[in-house]
Amino acid sequence: MGDVLSTHLDDARRQHIAERTGKILTEFLRFYEDQYGVALFNSMRHEIEGTGLPQAQLLWRKVPLDERIIFSGNLFQYQEDNKKWRNRFSLVPHNYGLVLYENKVAYERQVPPRAIINSAGYKILTSLDQYLELVGNSLPGTSSKSGTAPILKCPTQFPLILWHPSARHYYFCMMTEAEQDKWQAVLQDCIRHCNNGIPENSKVEGPAFTDAIRMYRQSKELYGTWEMLCGNEVQILSNLVMEELGPELKAELAPRLKGKPQERQRQWIQISDAVYRMVYEQAKARFEAVLAKLQLARPAMEATIRTDMDQIITSKEHLASKIRAFILPKAEVCVRNHVQPYIPSILEALMVPTSQGFTEVRDVFFKEVTDMNLNVINEGGADKLGEYMEKLSQLAYHPLKMQSCYEKMEPLRLDGLQQRFDVSSTAVFKQRAQIHMREQMDNAVYTFETLLHQELGKGPTKEELCKSIQRILERVLKKYDYDSSSVRKRFFREALLQITIPFLLKKLAPTCKSELPRFQELIFEDFARFILVENTYEEVVLQTVMKDILQAVKEAAVQRKHNLYRDSMVMHNSDPNLHLLAEGAPIDWGEEYGGSMGDSGSPSVPEAATHSEKRRRAKQVVSVVQDEEAELPFEAGSEPLSPASPDSVTELRGLLAQDLRAESPPPAGPLLNGALSQESPQPTAASEASSPPASPLRQPPPGKAADLEPPKPSDQETGEQVSSPDGCPPIHTTTEDSAGVQTE
Repeated sequence: MGDVLSTHLDDARRQHIAERTGKILTEFLRFYEDQYGVALFNSMRHEIEGTGLPQAQLLWRKVPLDERIIFSGNLFQYQEDNKKWRNRFSLVPHNYGLVLYENKVAYERQVPPRAIINSAGYKILTSLDQYLELVGNSLPGTSSKSGTAPILKCPTQFPLILWHPSARHYYFCMMTEAEQDKWQAVLQDCIRHCNNGIPENSKVEGPAFTDAIRMYRQSKELYGTWEMLCGNEVQILSNLVMEELGPELKAELAPRLKGKPQERQRQWIQISDAVYRMVYEQAKARFEAVLAKLQLARPAMEATIRTDMDQIITSKEHLASKIRAFILPKAEVCVRNHVQPYIPSILEALMVPTSQGFTEVRDVFFKEVTDMNLNVINEGGADKLGEYMEKLSQLAYHPLKMQSCYEKMEPLRLDGLQQRFDVSSTAVFKQRAQIHMREQMDNAVYTFETLLHQELGKGPTKEELCKSIQRILERVLKKYDYDSSSVRKRFFREALLQITIPFLLKKLAPTCKSELPRFQELIFEDFARFILVENTYEEVVLQTVMKDILQAVKEAAVQRKHNLYRDSMVMHNSDPNLHLLAEGAPIDWGEEYGGSMGDSGSPSVPEAATHSEKRRRAKQVVSVVQDEEAELPFEAGSEPLSPASPDSVTELRGLLAQDLRAESPPPAGPLLNGALSQESPQPTAASEASSPPASPLRQPPPGKAADLEPPKPSDQETGEQVSSPDGCPPIHTTTEDSAGVQTE
């Protein structure tokens, strides 16, 4: 590897890359500074005027779940330094950075991990053929001929490869197809989370950045959706630079690469990754410097906006009226001929898979709560309610249980329309809908938790508790149906705008864009930071098509397509005291209801344990999903201890009603809440001495619990951050041994 980089990335070329990167960054950051003032004005105006969106019926979790491990287990990783496969202990903490340890012992001893992978911008490939095709396409003239050795050989039939167009690739394999499916669902969840790297609550910096990206690309005649709008600002900015720099380097260096096709492919991957790292560091420094400058100037800008808000609004409306008079005739013809006829078909293509996914979310939530209710009946009341609710509270972050919901979006296609409207990929819409599904699932679960916690304060009996659970479930489902309809309608409107607006701007650009500079004189110089001609022009174009989009979504709701509610159906103050309940402290089910089980005779911790030790164990990282083979009731593929687990909603309701009426003794074994891993029974004092130590994911080494926290993922798009034992930043060096194997 050292020879490859020193040969093709010498000092002169590195200097050229730095200069080229600096030029692209300077041009982009000029757009960003312009958009920052506009976004600040829009944010402050929104605070004053509001938007009139329907009030959500479900509560949302203000304190997110943390200190949880989403998944843990072993997988094989290909080591590029020695070209061998090694078994790694891997886990995914709540921040969704895949952490790789040498082995489980290294994790127990808190040895720094070998790597932390931030998967933003990556794709998961489940076959070598897919990977070899992408690698072959990335470097023209290197497609492997039949019979030649491929760039990579997998020892099993179940690989998982993380592929990125610019950064390094990661190679894993599993022993069984079931393991492959599990890890694929988990890694896809990591990608989905990391891709959504710009915080939702960023009301100024986030919109300014995404608008600047769009404006910059449109200045290069690049319209439509962009597949690499993934990760945080620095990652996206690095992707933007590589979009221009990558093809230039490829054209220059590809003819100079030596060796067989697979060797040239390997060399290009190494070069591209090294360039990406250089670009990332330069982009990070430049972006942070500009952001700091803007944040220093923000108080003065806010003072100007507060003082002159009315004048700025008047000036902007005057500018918009002039632009509207100029472009409206052309825009209306363009909308009527090229957009309006296709809106219903685009909307239908979006509605079908999205609504199926939200229906699946509803069904999964119903089944999990009903299973829990059955288990409460069979196990004698609230004794294990804390354990069940602790698992239910994490349902939205359970990759495997949510997978059936996410999969509903996979069939999304815009056949024929994708080329017409220059939509490079539907992945951006799939991912956005899946994020909405997870949010709505968590809102439903949290609302159920809050209402049940209030009910438990009344000290209900077992029968009263089960009836209350069923009543609360139906109450939450009604709220979910309303919020689901509102969220989907908003998603459809945003998706239709995201598809049609770039198309319209591209169509109108030849006749309208060159005339825009003459409108600049209509803006007062004092307001020039808050009103831009280009943004106002786009708003006018948006208004020409918005009425058709709103009408299409409204008609779908009037016809009750896919269980959408009409806009006139508003649930104002249907539960006026509900939002007051969410103001309290977060509910700790394990602490309140999972403590000493005096009635059952099995203490959850040894009686000699101190209060502080109990607290440490209660807060200890617990896997939501554990990669262990265990048969559990109500788990697909296992034989339940009671009669066959029902699947349909009707069967579940019938069985629940039957169990409430019948006073039958509990079954011989416990019925758990459909978890994917079996929690071992709490040890007694006698059995603890002879039993093996608890898994480190459940119980840390003595005295280490308070210090043991999951490592935070690197925000680098390259994906890997190798920790140094002394805590210093990693230094990437390259060497080559006598056999010519590159080592990093």
